[in-house]
Amino acid sequence: MLPLRANNLNERITDGYLLSEGEHIREVGRFSSDVENRMRTTYGTRMGVLCAQGIEPLETLKDIPCHNAVLMPAFVKAHGHDHEQPLIGIAKDEPLTSWLDHAVNPFTGFMNKQHDELCRVLGDSPQKITYRMARLCDIHYGITTSMVHHCNHNKYHVREIAEVNETAGTTMIVAVGGQDRFYVKELLDDPRDAVARMDQALQITGLQHTTFCPGPDQVFSNSRKMIVPLKNWAREHGTLFHIHSAEEPKTTAWFKEAIEPGMTEVEFLEAIGVLDSETVLAHQVNCFGRDVEILARHQTRIVHNPLANTILGSGMPPVIDMLNAGIMVAISTDGSGSADNQNIIAAARLAAQYQKAKYQDATLLKSEKLLEMITSVPAKILRQNQGELKTGMRVDFVLLSLDKPNMVPTRADNVIENIIWSADGSEIDTVVTRGKLLKLSGRVLPFSDGHTPENIMGAVQKLSELFAEYRKTAPELKGTGAHQ
Repeated sequence: MLPLRANNLNERITDGYLLSEGEHIREVGRFSSDVENRMRTTYGTRMGVLCAQGIEPLETLKDIPCHNAVLMPAFVKAHGHDHEQPLIGIAKDEPLTSWLDHAVNPFTGFMNKQHDELCRVLGDSPQKITYRMARLCDIHYGITTSMVHHCNHNKYHVREIAEVNETAGTTMIVAVGGQDRFYVKELLDDPRDAVARMDQALQITGLQHTTFCPGPDQVFSNSRKMIVPLKNWAREHGTLFHIHSAEEPKTTAWFKEAIEPGMTEVEFLEAIGVLDSETVLAHQVNCFGRDVEILARHQTRIVHNPLANTILGSGMPPVIDMLNAGIMVAISTDGSGSADNQNIIAAARLAAQYQKAKYQDATLLKSEKLLEMITSVPAKILRQNQGELKTGMRVDFVLLSLDKPNMVPTRADNVIENIIWSADGSEIDTVVTRGKLLKLSGRVLPFSDGHTPENIMGAVQKLSELFAEYRKTAPELKGTGAHQ
């Protein structure tokens, strides 16, 4: 077991156990015959035990099963896009703004414009089909909590993503998008409409695990007339504020030269009073001058997305400088359209590889630090009571199987290192969130509305084929950021 407690990230417990009641952890520690006897005496028929087949009553078990696995906190994704899963492999080998106009904007527009016809052909909302696939992928990779940047045409489908998240059983903050400049014209907003969307989101009833915050899309695509009212809304309602910043080099340079002359995106955000500890910037790849110092002074949070940043040729942020300045940095996956998957272990590994190579220093970003950056650090950024295994924390954990050839040999002394450097992401055997099983023995369980992995994947396959046909004759979009 890897508790990943803040005061001892390197703690490794052989034969660990976790006792939970409801949504919270009651006990964590090393298992022994004395512990077993106490539990049998204290709880008896009231206790269930996690087995390969599910939860078995303690009284029916002669022996407590010992899993050949690592028990550790579930992963937390502080930045992603649930609308991108069907975009894997589309418009590759392009920079960010071209890719947005050739993949994301056409796809979300396709679903929006042809919504009724797609519902008829597919028998369901295309947005819901897409969002379910994203939830399936998160659970597959052991991610139980996420902040989803719900931008582009998806900003008109807030209710759908909330409903899907509730049926999947995951925890989600939906950062509702908006933009009022330098973007595809049909998506441009009036600031009053963007604020009204936030008010409407709060009126959605029946949600237990889904909340909302403002998420204007990019700094370059939102003027102060848009950003300031949305940040004020966040402060009034006690929510986070989430935005992409300084992601693509050409657009970042263009911003400083022509949009807000002489100002970096960070300097612009500081000037309009947006930066604080409740503001979460995705990417912040291209930093200049005082950017890191400004971010540290305002305690602004950063979410690093190395898979997308490298695939799109955006570059990599100065993570080591940020950490040394005391900035809280989480590692995430971004959307599957740009990152191609939600393998958050692979994202952590790539983050370390890049920094070690850049600085020619193998001591940077040790394995336990990387695990912290995909568990407890993003949990703190998202203000979630998870990311560590200790009494009082929420019951969010995974079992990572050690039965795979790539994980042999694994011992207590090398287990953390093997997770980062040997695991390929498919080892996530069991996923539990809020005390509820989402994945068992390597298989994601049906959602509460009855959707199974098979029908979720089948629907997305069909939707992607329809989009591929649409792209053959669709007009080319051009107008996002530097893609003018």
